[in-house]
Amino acid sequence: MDTVDPKVWTLLALGVIMLAAWTVGSLVSRIGQPRVIGEIIAGILLGPSLLGLLAPSASTYLFPASVVTALGVLAQVGLVLFMFMIGLELDFGRLRGHGRRLASVAVASIVVPLGLAVVLALVLHPTYGDGEDKLVFCLFFGAAMAITAFPVLARLLQESGLAGTRIGTLSLVSAAVNDVVAWCLLAFVISLSRATGAGDGLRTLLLAVVYVVAMLGVVRPLLARLTDVPIWLALVIALLAAWFADRAGIHVIFGGFMAGAVMPRRAQWQRSLHERLDLVVTHVLLPVFFVMTGLSTHVEGLRTAGVWGVVVLVIAVATVGKLGGTALTARAVGERWSDALTLGVLMNTRGLTELVVLSIGLQLGIISSTMFTVMVLMALVTTLMAPPLLRLIEHRSTRSAPARTREPLEATAG
Repeated sequence: MDTVDPKVWTLLALGVIMLAAWTVGSLVSRIGQPRVIGEIIAGILLGPSLLGLLAPSASTYLFPASVVTALGVLAQVGLVLFMFMIGLELDFGRLRGHGRRLASVAVASIVVPLGLAVVLALVLHPTYGDGEDKLVFCLFFGAAMAITAFPVLARLLQESGLAGTRIGTLSLVSAAVNDVVAWCLLAFVISLSRATGAGDGLRTLLLAVVYVVAMLGVVRPLLARLTDVPIWLALVIALLAAWFADRAGIHVIFGGFMAGAVMPRRAQWQRSLHERLDLVVTHVLLPVFFVMTGLSTHVEGLRTAGVWGVVVLVIAVATVGKLGGTALTARAVGERWSDALTLGVLMNTRGLTELVVLSIGLQLGIISSTMFTVMVLMALVTTLMAPPLLRLIEHRSTRSAPARTREPLEATAG
């Protein structure tokens, strides 16, 4: 390995990553799971949890330190562009005119899991806080538990036939609101984490506010005046926004998200940009991120006494807070039980977005490596349970009575 150029060796690692992601993704799709779940699992399998355990020399051979550094750069670019695509897909026009159901579901899907997670974090902090400030740990833990995986949710809606339906649209809009609030909270937590003192924390917070105001109040109006935004310019803005976000004390991926959020809402242009980015980002760069996540996931850390109990507790709190809180609220504002449960299951998906959040927490030292692994397992389990639960709810609802799940949103908006 010493005589091989790391840049060339990275090509081998990248090829193996893409092959593993495609293979495992195809396998899980055959059992009704989203491909992204298989891609995440492929990343974990290539990490120390399996490959590093069964064949340590092969793991070291394939992922030496110099190659891991190069892959880290690719993963970072992939995350920025992925979050740019997420911001680009947000349709704020959907937030108007849908009444108290939307407001109630959106608020409940954030507040309930956030509150339960903060309570749990207070208990877990002494053991898994990794020396981080209690407030920072609790807020980060809450944000991580409250977030919904917008891209995984969108894919689930397509594969389950709920895309464009009343419940499907309601879940997408609620998830959009959910993610905006969660990312803003996460940006605040990051600014607190990076602060070395009270003055530094205030400075970072002010810079973050200035950054958001500049993106929404300056960049967005300027872009709206352009008759056409070249795709190359959109990508330049995404990368520069990420750099400025980092300089402001926020994480780079928040910059990518903000860049997408301020882009002009022109359907044909958005569709063209998404199609061009999707292949490279989804099938090349994101699998690299999954492997980088896998390299940080150490299942052997779960052998410590009591850790599996924490895994079960975290999954239970995450599910009760998100699925239970959303479903009960939806039922309280007039949804049938089948529709309310469907909405709760959809909002309980985490997957990819959760991994992005967790990688930030691990990178900044907010959570320990053991808690990182616990949360990765929680993200996988809560997302894996969604397809079978949706099929079960659909089966029972069609047997008992005609459900309104597949009606258009306008039928009951109010």
